[in-house]
Amino acid sequence: MHTAVLAAPTWRAPVGKWAGTHGPWLLREVSPKPSHGWTRRGTINRMTKYLISFPGRGQAMNLTDEEFPVVVEESHAVIEEAKAAGVYVFGGGIAEDVDPVLVQADGAVGTDTYPGVDITGGFTVLEVPTRAEAEEWARKIAAACRCPQELREFMYDPAS
Repeated sequence: MHTAVLAAPTWRAPVGKWAGTHGPWLLREVSPKPSHGWTRRGTINRMTKYLISFPGRGQAMNLTDEEFPVVVEESHAVIEEAKAAGVYVFGGGIAEDVDPVLVQADGAVGTDTYPGVDITGGFTVLEVPTRAEAEEWARKIAAACRCPQELREFMYDPAS
């Protein structure tokens, strides 16, 4: 559910044919994310978050020690491109030398994990308007990392 309020404009007054058509107040959506705001035409602009990931070295990423620094440099360049495009949310690699733990609902912490789940490798979370755009970013990351990338869509949650 979206809550609309009257708010003072944050941009300069329109000029030309748009001058004088809006008055001193604009209707805008209250949202913690600018990507979930009203567009100029009054429609909701909702972006979707996508997880792009791959398993660790020796699983999907089979590189020599000489290739690895080149892949790191090229993959960082793609991440910088995503940041410049304003679509990067966060990402990184799983620290495989640190054992995972499982935290129970009662707060107990144990060294066991979910059966059959072995999360390794790297991931990137991007926020883009279409799945096609997410697939294009996954292609760029796959080329830079020299291994296939898995693409998953996060469900929309207005609170996140």
